[in-house]
Amino acid sequence: MALLPMTASAYPNVRLDLSGPEPARASQIDAAAIAAITDIYREILPPGGAILDLMSGWVSHLPPEIPYSRVVGVGVNARELAENPFLDEWCVQDLNRNPGLPFAAGEFDGAAICVSVQHLTRPCEVIREAGRVLKPGAPLIVTFSDRCVPTRAIGCWCLLDDAGHLCLIAHHFVQAGNWADIRCLDRTPRSGGDPLYAVIGRSLGPMSANGDD
Repeated sequence: MALLPMTASAYPNVRLDLSGPEPARASQIDAAAIAAITDIYREILPPGGAILDLMSGWVSHLPPEIPYSRVVGVGVNARELAENPFLDEWCVQDLNRNPGLPFAAGEFDGAAICVSVQHLTRPCEVIREAGRVLKPGAPLIVTFSDRCVPTRAIGCWCLLDDAGHLCLIAHHFVQAGNWADIRCLDRTPRSGGDPLYAVIGRSLGPMSANGDD
């Protein structure tokens, strides 16, 4: 697949700045798509594990009946992170400016990026870092829909269809270099509503200094 620029804004006169005010705090996707995300988390994320919610905000869509030992959010809006009832801990960090995560290698049992991967201008670096802080074999779940704020999405995202989005995210996992068992899923609710897709990979752990596992 021919690669498109990662950092170009879909609207050249609009500056991408995730540190500024967030859009209105309405859900980007409908209730059926949110339920589909929760179902994926229920299937994939290990009960009792430490979970990392990247690009987090005012709510995480974790299954409320499953206990996790620790849920940590990383996002750009301190007020929203503080109001998120799922988070035990959180930190404010713009991953476009600094994709390095402030956690030890192998600290988490699972991670998620929920309908916000289109905002990342350095997705391979973020996904590589996620692999570093996950235990070997632990999953990263990247979900997305066709609903997004276009002025905040990277330019190539707005030029691709849903199949192209799946291929692009899977390529990010491959290019990151520390992932295996990469799967692309269509979990659009059969009842209709917003489409919902996921790319899931399993961490191989930190990259070595020479780029090998």
